[in-house]
Amino acid sequence: MRDSIPLGRMLGVKIGMNWSVLALLALLVWTLSQNLFPDANPGLSDATYLAMALVAGILFFVSILLHELGHAVQAKRDGMGIEGITLWLFGGVARFTGWFPSAGAEFRIAIAGPIVSLLLALGFGGAAYIPGLPSAVDGVATWLAVTNAVLLIFNLLPALPLDGGRIFRSAMWQWKGDFVKATRIASVLARVFAIAIIAVGLWLVFTSDGIGGAWLAIIGWFLLQAAGAESRAAITHGRLTDLRVADLMVAEPVTARVDMTMGELADLIGNGARYSGYPVVDGEQFVNRNSAGVAGVATLLAADRAIEERYRVCCRAEQHTFILRGRVGFLAVRAQHAHQPLGDDADDVAGHDVGLDADVEQAREGAECRVGMQRGEYLVAGH
Repeated sequence: MRDSIPLGRMLGVKIGMNWSVLALLALLVWTLSQNLFPDANPGLSDATYLAMALVAGILFFVSILLHELGHAVQAKRDGMGIEGITLWLFGGVARFTGWFPSAGAEFRIAIAGPIVSLLLALGFGGAAYIPGLPSAVDGVATWLAVTNAVLLIFNLLPALPLDGGRIFRSAMWQWKGDFVKATRIASVLARVFAIAIIAVGLWLVFTSDGIGGAWLAIIGWFLLQAAGAESRAAITHGRLTDLRVADLMVAEPVTARVDMTMGELADLIGNGARYSGYPVVDGEQFVNRNSAGVAGVATLLAADRAIEERYRVCCRAEQHTFILRGRVGFLAVRAQHAHQPLGDDADDVAGHDVGLDADVEQAREGAECRVGMQRGEYLVAGH
C-alpha cells in the first residue's frame, strides 16, 4: 500500500495517507453523528454530535498511527529499515525493508503495536471516569477507549498479517527453527480464521446487521488474500536466501558503445545472444559517465520500437514488392514471402541514402507492414 497524500515525518518515520482514509472518515463521522452518539449521549445539539464525530474520527486514525509507530520504533531498535507508515481503508501499514532478523525480533516488533493500543484504551477509559467531565467529551473518550480495546483484541487474533499472526509465527519460528515452515503453519491458521470471519459476516448480512456483516466479510476476505501473499513471499524468500546475484548475472555481457548507430546496434543484437538490455559504455576503459563507466542500458524493446518507427514498410502483395520507407528515402525489395529476410538491402537502408523507386506510389496504396529484427536481419511482417 503506497501513499496518496504525504503527511510528513514523525520520530524519523515517513507518514502518509491513502485517499481511502477520507472515505472511511466521512462514513465514520456520519455514523457517529447520526446514530451512535445521539443514542449514547441524548439531549445534545446536532452541531455537538457532528463536532464529537469529527474529533472521534480524527483521534481514531491518530490511534492507528500511534499503533503503527510502535511497530516502527521497535523495528528500528532491532536494526530493521522503515520505508514509512501508510494509513488506509483497513487501518495502517508499517512498511519494513528486508525481513525480520530473528524470531525474537519479530515478536518484539509485533507486540509493540498492541501494547500502544492497550495504553490508549486505558488512557481514554481513565479519562472517561474523570468527575465533572462534559457529556460530549465523556462520550468521545468512552468510544475511543472501547474502539482501541476492540482493535487490540482483533489485532491479537493469530492470523497473518495481523499482529497476533506475527506473534504466533515468531513462536513457531523459535520452536521449529525455520522461518518458512513457521510461515506455512501460521498461514494455514490465518486462512481458518479468515474463512470463519467471512462466514460470520455473511451470517450477519442475512440475519440482522447487513452493513456490519458486509464489512466483516470484506475484512475476512482481505485477511484470506493477505495470508496467501505472506506465505508465497516467505517461500520465495526462503528459496532465494542462499542464491547470490552473481549466480544469476551474465558474467560477460554484450555491451554497446555510446556512439553506436541503431544499425550497428541491430547487427550487434542480431549476431549475438539476445538479451532484454545491453549496457551502454563510453570507451573501453568504462569511464566518464559514472563510477562504473556505464552510461545507461539499451533495451531490446526500445531498439525494436526505434527501428519500427524509422523504417516503415509498405507492401504490394500481388507483386511481392516491399518498400522500406525511412527518413533517408525509399527502397523496393522483392521477396518471395513476407517473412523472408531482406539481407543486404536492409543494411543499405540503415546506413546509406537510397533512391526513390518507381513503384513507390503504387506500393503506398498496399497493406502496411512492420519491420522487426531477428538474427541480425530485418524481417517484413504483415499486420
